Amino acid sequence: MLTEIFAARYAAVPIWQAFGEAERRLLVQAFRIVSEQLFPYWTHEGKERDGAKADWTAIHDRLTMELGLAELAPQGYFRTVSMFGNQQNVWQSLVMPSVCEKFVCAPYTGTVSVDTFIKERLSFIEIAFRLREEAVHQINSELPVKVEQAERNALLPRPGDRIVVRGNGNPGDGIGAWNRQQNEAFKNSATELNERFRQAGARLHYHNGFIQISDDEQIRHQVEVHFWALVKDAKWVNVDTDIKEAIDRRDAGGRDPAFYAAKALESTIKIISGEKGWTHGGERGAHGYIDNLAGMRNGAFISRWEQTALKGFFSDVRNELGHSPGGELMPELTPQQTDWAIEFCMSWIKSLIKRM
Repeated sequence: MLTEIFAARYAAVPIWQAFGEAERRLLVQAFRIVSEQLFPYWTHEGKERDGAKADWTAIHDRLTMELGLAELAPQGYFRTVSMFGNQQNVWQSLVMPSVCEKFVCAPYTGTVSVDTFIKERLSFIEIAFRLREEAVHQINSELPVKVEQAERNALLPRPGDRIVVRGNGNPGDGIGAWNRQQNEAFKNSATELNERFRQAGARLHYHNGFIQISDDEQIRHQVEVHFWALVKDAKWVNVDTDIKEAIDRRDAGGRDPAFYAAKALESTIKIISGEKGWTHGGERGAHGYIDNLAGMRNGAFISRWEQTALKGFFSDVRNELGHSPGGELMPELTPQQTDWAIEFCMSWIKSLIKRM
């Protein structure tokens, strides 16, 4: 299975020049969030949690595949024991969290660059958060069925009962409360990870399964944090994917990051037009869907000046980047213009979704 990892996406983007106390502390703190909050291995009684071994093995195996390693760290060691008066070496296996901890929290020895060393270990954190977020999404999708099943089961007579006795509470309430707790716990873990990044001076932010560079603190708080929360729903998956692609291309110096941001904005406009029942099939490009949102018969979802601003962006920026220049020079935005284009699209996407 191919797994997208932080180290590969940002391989050509230098982030760290030295490994100091801040970096050491960040890796230990991030690993503890994973091991203590996302995927605790042991119960309070000291027993292995159901599914814990499979979860940790999945994280380990996905990262080793992408790094081209057989294992992140030795999965055991030989220890000497006395058996019938003889000394023998016996293999002692380690549980997978211990193996992973030896990798993530290993001291820096200089065998690879500092930059690569930290990125590979943050890739472990990224995969762990992604898998847990996917599990939470699965829990959310199963909630209606589980609540319905619990309510049906509550109506069934128990063996020996002569009549069905209803309880005072809704049997689905407990399941709903547990579901909310799972979502809140993951949200708090992601918030803590991002705060640890900030404390370590790392220009990084985790959202929707990915760790990405985030330069501007004010923009990050006012736009990005709310943006990623809004596009978590499955219907915005193309919007989420294209904005992440835009950010990765910008940070890695790739081609046309603003074009992907524009794709995300266009997808948002089309989705809203479709959901509101305004799409009629005669639209010609993004302008037609923008007109749907501005139509007076549709309640003027956006104002005329907003309609003009959006059309101007697609005409002057997206179309310029999207069309082949032939024998002329390839159109290219400056870094400052690229930042503006991405922030423009993210702000508009956030604004449009919040109006629904």
